[in-house]
Amino acid sequence: MTEQTVGIVGGGIVGLAVGRELSRRHGNTRVVVFEKENRLGAHQTGHNSGVVHAGLYYRPGSLKAELCARGRSMLREYCSERDLPYVECGKLVVAVDGSELARFDALEANARRNGVPGLRRVAGSGITEIEPHAAGVAALHSPETAITDYAAVARALGEDIERAGGSVLLATAVTGVRRRVGGVEVETADGVHPVDRLVVCAGLRADRVSRWADGADGPRIVPFRGEYMRLAPSVRELVRGMIYPVPDPRYPFLGVHFTRRVSGEVEVGPNAVLALHREGYRRRDVSLAELRGLVGWPGFRRMARAHWRAGALEMLGSLSVRAYMRTARRYVPEVGATDVRRAGAGIRAQAVDRDGSLVDDFRINHEDGITTVRNAPSPAATSSLAIAEHVVDRMAAH
Repeated sequence: MTEQTVGIVGGGIVGLAVGRELSRRHGNTRVVVFEKENRLGAHQTGHNSGVVHAGLYYRPGSLKAELCARGRSMLREYCSERDLPYVECGKLVVAVDGSELARFDALEANARRNGVPGLRRVAGSGITEIEPHAAGVAALHSPETAITDYAAVARALGEDIERAGGSVLLATAVTGVRRRVGGVEVETADGVHPVDRLVVCAGLRADRVSRWADGADGPRIVPFRGEYMRLAPSVRELVRGMIYPVPDPRYPFLGVHFTRRVSGEVEVGPNAVLALHREGYRRRDVSLAELRGLVGWPGFRRMARAHWRAGALEMLGSLSVRAYMRTARRYVPEVGATDVRRAGAGIRAQAVDRDGSLVDDFRINHEDGITTVRNAPSPAATSSLAIAEHVVDRMAAH
C-alpha cells in the first residue's frame, strides 16, 4: 500500500496524540508534526494545573463528557505503560454556604449521569475527614480525580511518533496552508512541505491556521490568562489533594481552587483575566495587532458587554493578592495572603462565536483532506487520547 504523509500543525498534547494514533493505526502513514516553539507542549499543555478530570462538569451526552470518560482511563493506562506520574489524590467540590446548594445539587445530578467513578456526597461535618482544613456545608468527593505531568506526557507522545518513523519538527512555524491536487502544501520558513492530509491542532492560534486551511471565519480564539499562587512550604500540608468551588454554569471556567501538583507543591488558582497577547503570560505582554483584531471581532464585543462585571472582579483579583485570596480562603480559612507567592500563569484558548457566546464543547471539522480542531477546551488534556481516536475515526469516514 502506498505510504501517506499526514501533517499535524501543533505540538501540544492533542496534536501529538492524534499523530500517535495515526502512526499506531496505519502502518503506511508517516506523521510530520510542525511545532513553532523549540519544545513540545510549550503553551496550554505545559501551563495547566495537571488535573486528570473525572467528568463532573460536562453536559451528559456531550462530546466533552464522552471523551473525558474514555480519555481518563486511556491516559491512566498510558502513564502506567510509560512510567509517567499519575496520582489519584482526589477532588473535593465544596459548597461553602446554602446559597450554592441549588447549583451543587445540579452538579451532583450531572456527575452521576456521567458515571463519575466513586462519587460520594459528603455532609459538612464529613468534609474534614477528607480535607481536614477545608470548610463548607456540603461537598462532592471524586476519589479518582488525579494529577499528572502533561508536558511529560507530550514528550512521550512525540517519542512514540518518532519511533514509528515520523518526524517532529521543532522551531518550525507554519506560515500558510494551500490545497493542491491530491493533497495540501504546508508553508514554513524552511520551505513548502507537501502532505497528503493535514490536521490542525494549533491551540491558541487554532482559528488563524484553520482559516488558512478552510477559509471559515469563526469561532475566534479569545485568550484568557490564568494566574496561579503557590502555597508556602510551611502551609502546604493544609491541602491533601484538590479543593474546588461549585462552578458557575454561565462560564466555562471552574473558579479559583487548590491543586496539589505531582512535585508536591500546592497551587491556588487560576483566575481568568483577558490576555492582550496570545502568548501573554505576563501583564506587560501586549500585542497591538492582536488587540486590534480582538476588539474588531463582533463576538468579542458582544461577549464583553455580557460579562464585563465578572471580568472586573477577575481583574481585581489579578492586581491584589489579598483580593485573590479572599475568595480562596472561603474554602481553606487558615490560608491567607501572607501564605502564598505568585507563581506561573497559563493562557486558555477560549473560542467565541460571532454572537458572543462562549463555545463550551469541542469543535472539530473535516473537509477535503483537512481536519481542523477549532476548539479543544478543558478537559482536552485529560481526553487527548480519546480525542485522537475520535479524530482518526472521523478522518477515515471522510
